[in-house]
Parts: sequence; C-alpha cells; structure tokens
Amino acid sequence: MSKLTIIGSGNIGFSLAKGLVKSNIYQAGDIVLTRRTLASLEEEAKQGFGVSANNAEAIQGAEIIVLAVLPQQIKKVMEEIAPVVQRDQIIVSVASGVSCQDVKEVLGQDKTVVRAMPNTAIAIGQSMTCIATDNADAEVVKKVEKLFEAVGSVVVINEDLMTSATALCACGIAFFLRAIRAASQGGVEIGFHAHDALKMAIQTAKGAADLLLQTHSHPESEIDKVTSPKGCTIAGLNEMEHNGLSSAFIKGIKLSAKKSWRSLQ
Repeated sequence: MSKLTIIGSGNIGFSLAKGLVKSNIYQAGDIVLTRRTLASLEEEAKQGFGVSANNAEAIQGAEIIVLAVLPQQIKKVMEEIAPVVQRDQIIVSVASGVSCQDVKEVLGQDKTVVRAMPNTAIAIGQSMTCIATDNADAEVVKKVEKLFEAVGSVVVINEDLMTSATALCACGIAFFLRAIRAASQGGVEIGFHAHDALKMAIQTAKGAADLLLQTHSHPESEIDKVTSPKGCTIAGLNEMEHNGLSSAFIKGIKLSAKKSWRSLQ
C-alpha cells in the first residue's frame, strides 16, 4: 500500500488513521501525520505512525493527501504544499464549505480533488461520511470510499449536496442526541432513576437504528410491528405527531441546511 499523509491530525485526522490501521488497510508506518509542533504527536509516534511538522516534506511520495484542517486554516496549508504537490497525487479535503474548485485554485486545476464530510462518530469508527468530487474518475472515488469505510459508512453524493449533507449527518448527530435526551427525561417522569432512564433510552435508540441497518426495512414497517389497535404505542406516537414531532425534525434539518448555505455566502 502506498503512503498516506494526513495534514492536521486532530480528532478527525487521527481517528481516520487509527481506523485505517485497525482495518489493516494501512500499516501505521505507511501513514504520516502532521501538526504544527512535533511535541503534540508524541503519542502517535509511539504507535508507529510517521510524524512531521513540515507539510511540504510530509506529502512527498504520498499517493493520497488528506487535508484534515479547519476551513480557516486550509488556504495557508495549501499554499505551503502547492509548490510540491504532484499531478498524480489524490487530494482529499474534509474542510467544511471548501469546494473542489476552491482547492484547485490554490493547488492547480490539473489536480485530482475529492471532498469528504465525516461526522463526530468517526471517533468510534461509526461515522456517516459523505464524499463528492467535481471530476475525479470512478477509480479515485473508490479509493477514497475505502478510506472512510474504515471508520463507518459512506455515501457518494453530488458536490452541490455537500452543504445539505452537513445538516443531515453532521448536525444530525446533535438532533438524535437531543431525541435520546428527551426520551430519558420522559423515562424519569414515569418513574425511572435518571441513569437507568438514559441507559434504556440509549440502548433502545441503538436497537432501532441497528434493526433498520440489518434488516434493510423501512421505519414504518418496523413501527407497524409494534403498534396494535387501541394500543399504547400508537397512542404515544399520535400524541407526539399532534405536537409536531416529525414536522419539527424536518424543519430543524431544513433550517440547519439553510444556515449552512448562508455561511458560505
């Protein structure tokens, strides 16, 4: 396997590196991690990863370069590596709101660029990562898919949907966490201790998600299995819907997407 360089080895970058090693896609020694100071990479070096504080040197010989930096940092980082980036190197950007064209304007129009947007569940190997490109070929996209499949699930989308993906997948983590929190509060109201109610809500939510993932069924199909005529489940669901549960969720996702679009203007 050719070398991989991850520039900006914070939470996302290091989580990706660990996932790739755990999945045996790369050996630790084939991955170079960079940060501004080597002292902040001591633990990573002990685990066998290559480390560097020099981005331009770190990308030499790498098949894939992952730009895992904040949007406000990416231009400076790209300017550092622009003189040495080769045409056959694959550039993967995880910087939110930075288009493939934005990257090419600094690194060159002949470069191959793919965008990736993981969410915070990457830390436990359960990210929902959306990837997109302007014109990279299918083989390149497959390589990038394989990278992020090591830390969760991947969906390839059109680049113009990346901002919408932020609302559904990145902001979505917070939405589902709030739903779990609400369920646990309801549990306390009906008699459970807070720690028990939270544990029960978390496992129930996890079970529901896994049920859909493993059976590939539609949510409504599974709902039908637990709703009986005049039963307590349908009564609870209808009360939630009367108070706008689905509508509030949909409106929240739409507003988050709208705010994301505005932040790019």
